[in-house]
Amino acid sequence: MSSKESIKETVRENYARAALRVVNQESPSCCGTAAPAGNPITSNLYADSETGSLPKDAVAASLGCGNPTALAELKPGETVLDLGSGGGIDVLLSARRVGPAGKAYGLDMTDEMLALARENQRKAGAHNVEFLKGEIENIPLPSESVDVIISNCVINLSGDKDRVLAEAFRVLRPGGRFAVSDIVVHGEIPAEIRRDIELWMGCLAGALEESEYRGKLLNAGFDQVEIEPTRIYSAEQAIDFRSACDSKVSFANVDFDVDKIAPLVDGKFMSAFVRARKPHRGSRILHHLRRQK
Repeated sequence: MSSKESIKETVRENYARAALRVVNQESPSCCGTAAPAGNPITSNLYADSETGSLPKDAVAASLGCGNPTALAELKPGETVLDLGSGGGIDVLLSARRVGPAGKAYGLDMTDEMLALARENQRKAGAHNVEFLKGEIENIPLPSESVDVIISNCVINLSGDKDRVLAEAFRVLRPGGRFAVSDIVVHGEIPAEIRRDIELWMGCLAGALEESEYRGKLLNAGFDQVEIEPTRIYSAEQAIDFRSACDSKVSFANVDFDVDKIAPLVDGKFMSAFVRARKPHRGSRILHHLRRQK
């Protein structure tokens, strides 16, 4: 199995367990397997006014690092696609914002998460929602079919981010918006973190350095790229995060020195809102020529 396939299977297995924990009302754990209250990455992302009328299982299955629906400035009538939609919280919130004339798609590769999301859709009575099975590297929608792409701490988990961004560009209409929450790095990622596959499920090791993320978006064809920090994580928060995950399956057999890793994380990892736009047809040739210079 290639490293990309290994990452994908690790993600699939952990998110399947996360969905089953929610369904079975078990205690949640860390970023890759549902997040406990107080987790520095996943806690306090949504206002009570947003989640109050949602099914509790949609809220409990939230594994993100931000609130892209609040930042994407969705408009009535738009078509939105959530990459890695999990239990469906951001899809359901998006469906409200685009209204009955709009459409909200959720894309996920995990059967257990899709079953949970569709049940949450049924409970919410959301008729302008559709959950699709597939991988974010191969989006099962036609080219130029959506207005906005959102995602919540999922793109960093992919082993082929160039493919993800190329697919996002393909399915967006000209002028369409890329508006995702993700984990981004300031500076080099320590090798001790990068080589530990389990930390892909902790939303850290798969993160791109800020300038690398920007470059990949430009190479995919996007312009107007902005990366806005929403949370910057300290060494103390890294220790707290590790403690929350310590006894759970994702980290149970990992030789991981918290005291050694935490200072390397201090101030280097952040949740960020990543914006970009697919140029209109008239400006895409000019954009391409600028990229060639």
